[in-house]
Amino acid sequence: MSADLPLGRRAVDSRDLEAVHRQLGRPARGVAEVAHRCPCGEPDVLRTEPRLPDGTPFPTTYYATCPRLTGAISTLETGGVMREMTERLSEDDDLAAAYQSAHELYLESRAELGAVPEIEGVSAGGMPTRVKCLHVLVAHSLAAGPGVNPLGDEALAMLDDWWTPTSCAALQAAEYACDHPTSEDGERG
Repeated sequence: MSADLPLGRRAVDSRDLEAVHRQLGRPARGVAEVAHRCPCGEPDVLRTEPRLPDGTPFPTTYYATCPRLTGAISTLETGGVMREMTERLSEDDDLAAAYQSAHELYLESRAELGAVPEIEGVSAGGMPTRVKCLHVLVAHSLAAGPGVNPLGDEALAMLDDWWTPTSCAALQAAEYACDHPTSEDGERG
């Protein structure tokens, strides 16, 4: 365990960081922990620090990384789901109250990682009054579990099983093996 991590926090495994690098096509920034794993075993949601290493405030505490997951969510976004959800928030007091609670829990989860005055009170995804980014809401639902973010849960239920028929982890491993063949001594090039 690293001496500079708060009590109870563990360093993120280098294999997870490598997997996320493959997923994003770049190194992950400000990773606090893997917040959720795809059924294939790879990380699919990260919990990120509220301030990135370069000092930039970063309000997106839960960040979806799996390309199949983010692609499926993008398809929902282009289908007008966010507009419909936002309209329902103004018509359904129970939904609005549950979404407000999700916003508050999101802020509490981020505050556990540290205070960043520039983004205090600002969650992500449009919470608590609108739906601006389903990626954030689905990531929150996956990380927090069902019943925490009602609109994230709804969006998640609309998605097909993004990890099938073949996991992205298996595909990425096969692609890596093709791009980095082993030499005669068994080392990857």
